[in-house]
Amino acid sequence: MDISSSSSVAATASLSTQIDVAVLKRAQQSQAQSALALIDAIPQHPSATTPTPANLPPNLGQNINVTA
Repeated sequence: MDISSSSSVAATASLSTQIDVAVLKRAQQSQAQSALALIDAIPQHPSATTPTPANLPPNLGQNINVTA
C-alpha cells in the first residue's frame, strides 16, 4: 500500500465523518424544534381551578408517607 492511497482513504473518512456530524446536528436541531412545539402546545391551566393555600385543609402537607 503506498502513501498516496492511504492519504486519500484518510481524506475520504474525514469527509464522511464531517458529513455524519453535520447530519446529526441537523437532526438534533429538528428534534429540539419539535420538542419546543410540543411544549408550547400544552394547554395552560386556568387560574380559577388551581388551589390556593386558603382553599386547602390546614392538616394537608403536615406529614409525609415514606413507606411503600
